[in-house]
Amino acid sequence: MSLRVTSAVCALAALYVIAPGQVTAQPRGPQMAPLMMETDAFEDGGIVPAKYAARGENVQPGFTFSNAPESAVSYAIIFHDIEVALRGGTDDVLHWLAWNIPASAGGIPEGGLPDGAVQGANIAGQNAYFGPGAPAGPRYHHYVFELYALNENLDLPATAGRDELLAAMEGKVVGKAAYVGRYRGEQ
Repeated sequence: MSLRVTSAVCALAALYVIAPGQVTAQPRGPQMAPLMMETDAFEDGGIVPAKYAARGENVQPGFTFSNAPESAVSYAIIFHDIEVALRGGTDDVLHWLAWNIPASAGGIPEGGLPDGAVQGANIAGQNAYFGPGAPAGPRYHHYVFELYALNENLDLPATAGRDELLAAMEGKVVGKAAYVGRYRGEQ
């Protein structure tokens, strides 16, 4: 085999991982850092305790953030109930949102936010955490905390909602993570 053909074969082999019975292309395009968010309040995918629910003590859980890209300056959080479709559309129940959480804080404490962070307007028009409040029933609702690492702070008023936050984050996201809790009211 000539040197040119050997080089071409090696180059093609580098593009694929060959497993028994299959050929899989390697991922292409930009790869975001595997940002992590964790809490001791409940397991990822677990049941949200009453302490953190609207029908309970309504305490905002604390989270630690890790593995952020070096370019992260701040974080934004969107917390919503994905089980509900409002007004026949695709919107769901927005329970809480916050932004300009300093990357240097490494997370958020239980029941509050670090200095400089801003809370936006939730579905009730309040600038506060609004815990899970699904009614009693056979199914748990899934509540998602979406964490975004951003390469700059956002210039948004505290009256901003989810649509304004998402628009302001466009082009500034350098990492994303999610944490899920399940909740249903007592039967």
